[in-house]
Amino acid sequence: MTDLFSATTPAQPAARPLADRLRPTCLSDIVGQDHLLKGDGALSRMLQAGALPSLILWGPPGVGKTSMARLLAGETDLHFEAMSAIFSGVKDLRSLFDAARQRQDTLGQGTLLFVDEIHRFNRTQQDGFLPYVETGLITLVGATTENPSFELNSALLSRCSVLVLDRLSEAAAELLLQRAETAVGRRLPLDAAGRDVLVGLADGDGRYLLNLAEQVFTLASAGETLSHDQLTAGLQKRAPSYDKDRDGHYNLVSALHKSVRGSDPDAALYWLARMISGGEDPLYVARRLVRMASEDIGLADPTSLMIAGEAARTFERLGSPEGELALAHAVVHLATAPKSNAVYTAWTAAQDAAARTGSLPPPKHSLNAPTDLMKAQGYGAGYTYDHDTASGVSGQDYFPDGMPRDTYYRPKGQGREGPIAERLRQWKTLRQDLRKD
Repeated sequence: MTDLFSATTPAQPAARPLADRLRPTCLSDIVGQDHLLKGDGALSRMLQAGALPSLILWGPPGVGKTSMARLLAGETDLHFEAMSAIFSGVKDLRSLFDAARQRQDTLGQGTLLFVDEIHRFNRTQQDGFLPYVETGLITLVGATTENPSFELNSALLSRCSVLVLDRLSEAAAELLLQRAETAVGRRLPLDAAGRDVLVGLADGDGRYLLNLAEQVFTLASAGETLSHDQLTAGLQKRAPSYDKDRDGHYNLVSALHKSVRGSDPDAALYWLARMISGGEDPLYVARRLVRMASEDIGLADPTSLMIAGEAARTFERLGSPEGELALAHAVVHLATAPKSNAVYTAWTAAQDAAARTGSLPPPKHSLNAPTDLMKAQGYGAGYTYDHDTASGVSGQDYFPDGMPRDTYYRPKGQGREGPIAERLRQWKTLRQDLRKD
């Protein structure tokens, strides 16, 4: 007779997920990273030289960072240890370092320590790797989705080679789907358009693509081909990869700004849409547009600053999604406007000059003299009221006495800066003639 704790039948192992079954077994199985693994690739050269340095693998999710680290240990006959910075602390690190030292002393074998999400370790924890990496006790392979320049200590970075892994291309994604079909033993129940949709939903993440493919296999009956509606209804679209306060945020802001500066309204609209769909605060975008209007357009089209400011106010009134059209309006206007950074460079130069010259006083003729004492001190002496002159400009110098004149604002001649440049040339001649007299 059996009791509640007796097993009447052996437990069946849970089915392994498709992504786990298709995990690469050799480096050549990794798709989409030929720039590192093929021919003259950086990792290929390291392995051929027989010297694997400590590495930082930087790339988006699902592109093979973990598999690459595990397979590198096999290629170099190193003992493989893995940990996640999310779930580990100093105690875990000490234990791993002690085990690595004992392994080296007793077996003569080195250790490859793979640290997933290494950017999650704080600065002190990152410093803890330094002596063990320097002595070669461990070969560190850290994986991160964040820009190492911002997230990792410079001391640790200087002891590692950074390898950049790419998001999977459509060709690499298609190769993964073919491997999935081979593993399952039948074709995906999708037509060509459906396969394209599946690849698009994965957004360059190979692991997520295989998870989607596994769902698709279960959605269709034998011999059935899923329609577009059935596919999109059965699968959930992945949110775009976008961190509003990290590297992805700054990359898209940069792309938007440079598209506007480069007078490419179509690309600028695309990056605006990417930011909004990624969950960016539209008012942050509006503030950036105001900055672009001042920095890259300036007086070539003074209306650009007004339109950017009004777009921000319109969004504040209407909110999303209606107010987003005002931002698109402003983006197109800024991208198609004539460009000049003359005011931006002039302001930078003026700030530099002000910092160099300290507390030089204004020339006496530019000062008001409301009291007799101030008049006696020469305040206002020799001032010419510009409106009383024939040209409306007296030509007097308003720089501090003894400071040579300098030119900060140099209009580019684009848009409305053309007439401004001509007026400045006339006024420069007037000042030169006045000094001769």
